[in-house]
Amino acid sequence: MKVGIIGAGQVGAACLLSLVMRGCAREIVLINRDRDRAKGVVTDVQYGAALSPAVDVREGDYGDLAGAEVVMITAGVNEKAGGATDRSDKSGRLRLLETNAGIYEEIVPQITAAAAESIILVVTDPPDPLADVARLLGHKRVLSTGTSLDTLRFRFHLARRLKVHPAYVEAQVLGEHGLSSVFLWSSARIAGNAVLDALAEPGKSAEEIREEIEHEVRYANITIIEGIGASQYGIGMVSARLTEMVLRDERAVIPISSYIPKYGVTLSLPSVIGRVGPLQVIEPEMSGEERAALERSAETLRKAVSQVQFSGAQRKTA
Repeated sequence: MKVGIIGAGQVGAACLLSLVMRGCAREIVLINRDRDRAKGVVTDVQYGAALSPAVDVREGDYGDLAGAEVVMITAGVNEKAGGATDRSDKSGRLRLLETNAGIYEEIVPQITAAAAESIILVVTDPPDPLADVARLLGHKRVLSTGTSLDTLRFRFHLARRLKVHPAYVEAQVLGEHGLSSVFLWSSARIAGNAVLDALAEPGKSAEEIREEIEHEVRYANITIIEGIGASQYGIGMVSARLTEMVLRDERAVIPISSYIPKYGVTLSLPSVIGRVGPLQVIEPEMSGEERAALERSAETLRKAVSQVQFSGAQRKTA
């Protein structure tokens, strides 16, 4: 089982380390424009990889992606470098789209030439519209990490207030991995009980609790960046787990982004993930408010994708 990673920055290195620790790939190829950086990351990781299940970790070029089942793209300008760390900025991660779409225009055709049947997993921010960029550039199988990490953050913050392990909280975030993400409070449960009922706190309304948690989740990336400069470890672990689901044909069900014809854009809905990517998309029951919010999230993403300008004649029809 072979995996490629494009980009040896902080996120790419975290994805590589997480893949090695999970032991889900037999071969991992790390590609970076500065090949010496990729070589340095690989050299560092490969010594510790001796403690993990057998894996061949190496740096390479696009031709070395031949036979890869999943190719992660982590390359691009991050939130700190791209000026997307202002909590009052309504653009959020979408501010990075134009710059990173240009980088993808260079990268994606090279992936397709070497590994046309691979699944591209978009990790670069903003991942959802960049997945559409990869698709419009002609790659057939494209996923975005989407709201997989947002869902884990949501469960974590709920669990911390409930004083339980996050694995025992049922809750999902859908739509955009960004400011228009949709929190499904109507179906959030702990031991079969509505989470908002269980979260009741003296002196605080349910709406106040809800707003506090949503704020913690929506701006978790900025909080992390303010501390260490880049949001990398959580997304690295999530990306490795999603890759593992594909490689092992797990049929796992998780909120993840793929192109949804109904909405005309790539966004996150619970999906059954196997060897070829999403085998089934499951749209959950939602309140009227949540469904309207999902429609708004889709519109936000459609508008963002429609404004992407390609420098060449590479854009394919949807």
